[in-house]
Amino acid sequence: MKITRKTVAKSAVLEIFGKSKTALSHTEIQSQMNNVCDRVTIYRILDRLVNDDIIHKIVNLDGTVKYAKCNHAHRVHIHNHAHFSCENCHEITCLENVKPSYIIPHNYKVNDINFTLSGLCPNCLNSNN
Repeated sequence: MKITRKTVAKSAVLEIFGKSKTALSHTEIQSQMNNVCDRVTIYRILDRLVNDDIIHKIVNLDGTVKYAKCNHAHRVHIHNHAHFSCENCHEITCLENVKPSYIIPHNYKVNDINFTLSGLCPNCLNSNN
């Protein structure tokens, strides 16, 4: 197991995720970093945090990659919750209480699930009424 350093940049990224209730893109993270590091360093930090199961990667319906903090209490993480993509504000939210289900032939092995629902989030739904 490789021990990773706690750098100023990594601490800043973790702080951003700690404050966010929605998934964030690389660009959104970079805009909150106040020039602490360059964009390549942010990509490396995100990759490391994904590998360490601290955050997870979400590919939105339009192909945009976003990242969200993992909210699991155990060390072995199986990413099996749904995500909600708002068609109006474009925020992606983890839906921890919605568990996707599927039936797959016996000769397949699933390593990851990307289950995304789309529509209007509560904020946008209420503002349209």
